[in-house]
Amino acid sequence: MNAINRRKKIVNGTLSLLFVLFAIVQLNDPDGILWFSIYLMVAFICLISVFKRIPSYILWIIFGGLLVYSAFHFTLFIDYLGRDHKEEIFGKMVYEKPYLEGSREFLGLLIAAAGVWYQLKGRKK
Repeated sequence: MNAINRRKKIVNGTLSLLFVLFAIVQLNDPDGILWFSIYLMVAFICLISVFKRIPSYILWIIFGGLLVYSAFHFTLFIDYLGRDHKEEIFGKMVYEKPYLEGSREFLGLLIAAAGVWYQLKGRKK
């Protein structure tokens, strides 16, 4: 195994572990099953990529789905960017401020999409 393949396997293993941790943290949310499933799916993709090549069309469908779903949260993220107290995004969920949770979800979807994008871009031509 050459150094590039070894590095890709290490990165994919690390990404898989991180996305599993992201998934576990979501279980305390009201919609935790949805987010657990999203992050666990990306963890699974990263893990499988260590051992087997996933067809590009599957990765493109998942990547597109994540971006489409993130588009539904984009306006909440823009609303958050217009607020003065940006540090609130690290605080607890406040039902009177839906832009906080929407922004977190938007950013989480972009991170998940980046994990899938890494799989697409890391392929040999």
